[in-house]
Amino acid sequence: TKWKGSKARNIGGGFKLFFHSVDGKRDGVGVILKEEYSKSVVEVKRVSGGWVMINVISAYAPQVGCEMEEKGKCWSDSDEVVEGVPTNERLVTGADFNGHVGKGNRGNKEVMGRYSFKERNVEGQMVVDFAKMMEMAVVNTYFKRNEDHRVTYKSGGRCTQVDYVLYRRCNLKEIGDCKVLAGDSVAIQHRMVVWRMVLEVKKRIVRTVRGSVVVKRCWMNGQLLQK
Repeated sequence: TKWKGSKARNIGGGFKLFFHSVDGKRDGVGVILKEEYSKSVVEVKRVSGGWVMINVISAYAPQVGCEMEEKGKCWSDSDEVVEGVPTNERLVTGADFNGHVGKGNRGNKEVMGRYSFKERNVEGQMVVDFAKMMEMAVVNTYFKRNEDHRVTYKSGGRCTQVDYVLYRRCNLKEIGDCKVLAGDSVAIQHRMVVWRMVLEVKKRIVRTVRGSVVVKRCWMNGQLLQK
């Protein structure tokens, strides 16, 4: 969030960061790729200070105390970004949604599992509603973990879960695991959420067919006809 602008830069260790920030103070998002994979990036869409897309979407939602108008703008951006990705393409959204989707999944089994944290709040309901509308699932909630591997935000005595991974429901079986790395932190309070995706790579068989062109000749009225 301290960098301003829309850029890509090498950050060392063989990694490259694609980032976007409007004012360099409050918001800002980014996606980090191994440098070898960054060469395969076709397009980066920088939508706002809260959304950047490489078919892996990194997002930051307004905090609980922010105005509803600002939250509405964020979700409007999210709709536009996700709807712009063809439904036959894989789509992962990793975001600090600043909301609690809550324990249990009664009435929401199509978008979440039973293993979340605390009670759902208004912002968490927005996440659930968004997942339903976009036919996605909240990946964090499908894997049984102890509390330390579910908490994504820890500050003093306050522990909560506000960072979620969303994936298309039709491809959910490709997710093999999702957890928080308790000992690692990418920011002062936020902890790293990791997930394992298993994709089936189909081999493309190319068959070479050798053929010949047959030229037929025939005579008619003393003239040679060729087909």
